[in-house]
Amino acid sequence: MHVPDRLKAAADVGLGGVFAGAVAFQAWEVAGSWGHGYWLSGALVGAVVCVLALVRHRNPLWTAAAGLTVAGLAVPIAHLLGLPAEPGPAASLGLAVLTGSAVRTLPVRAAGAVAAAGPAVVAGSFVAGNGSGVPVLAGVAWLGGMASGLGRRLLTARRRAAAERLRRAERLELARELHDVVAHHVTSIVLQAQAGRLVTRKHPDRAPASFADIETAGSEALAATRRLVGLLRDTTPVPDGRVRLSELIEGFESHGRRARLRLDADPSSWPPEVSGTVYRVVRESLTNVLRHAGNSRLVTIGVTQERDTVTVVVEDDAPQTAAHQAGYGLNGMRERLDALGGSLSAGPRPEYGWSIRATIPMGRRGRR
Repeated sequence: MHVPDRLKAAADVGLGGVFAGAVAFQAWEVAGSWGHGYWLSGALVGAVVCVLALVRHRNPLWTAAAGLTVAGLAVPIAHLLGLPAEPGPAASLGLAVLTGSAVRTLPVRAAGAVAAAGPAVVAGSFVAGNGSGVPVLAGVAWLGGMASGLGRRLLTARRRAAAERLRRAERLELARELHDVVAHHVTSIVLQAQAGRLVTRKHPDRAPASFADIETAGSEALAATRRLVGLLRDTTPVPDGRVRLSELIEGFESHGRRARLRLDADPSSWPPEVSGTVYRVVRESLTNVLRHAGNSRLVTIGVTQERDTVTVVVEDDAPQTAAHQAGYGLNGMRERLDALGGSLSAGPRPEYGWSIRATIPMGRRGRR
């Protein structure tokens, strides 16, 4: 899931505050138990590791490697100098963040190497330590970082697999619709060619007009085919736009909701790819309301047509606290509309509810 830059920045600011508190706590505890001359080295190591954790987004592999190296070298050096040898709370927390980030984002081999280096640092602190429980804290922090990174990695993999399954299913649907669209246009061309042959025999002066009609139908067929192949997305055929939209609303209202359709357009004049897109936009919008706007009571669907453009607007009356989400369906529709030269926007309404607006160009057929 994409995380906005502002949210990332806010999280890093909060994490920086936690790191600063951990460094200060560590220095205070070491100064109280070891004396005032012993806190500086541990605080310095903890601060370096924490800073590396804060800049981990730039290069997760090298920041994790640098953090583990600093912590790993600090253990024997501190032991030889008679200083606290185990990684303190600040260093342990920073290493946990670095490990989690590496396990979540890096390739398998690199992530495994980073994850394996953590126990080595913890083991070294046990060997060089003075029997305190601080190395145990470092081990727990490492386990927490591993669990967090691995959990998010698996969740991302599941989302990618789900998206790939959706793409395969949509391509199969595309193949079916491509057959329908081509058959529709080719049938029209054949009929016009047959009619043109009869007209040419009886009225030769009308032959140019017949050929012009055949040329127009062929151009429409090529344009529709190019758009569908370029989309590589699902298009649900809609033989009768009014009936299919009415069926959608009936199915939606069977869940105890109300929907109102305002259709200021003639679906019978739409090309198949436009009919399918209108149907998909309405279907995905109603599905989103059922999933994410449990408090919505009424959904208004408006479909209007202006010369070469069809506009679909779906609005609900859910309170602003209702959490809508842009799932795979709407993301796919946005890609689809971009390929058709249209647009899709979704967001909260000024006072309450959620609005989805799709603009679909008609192409040459709509301008005739």
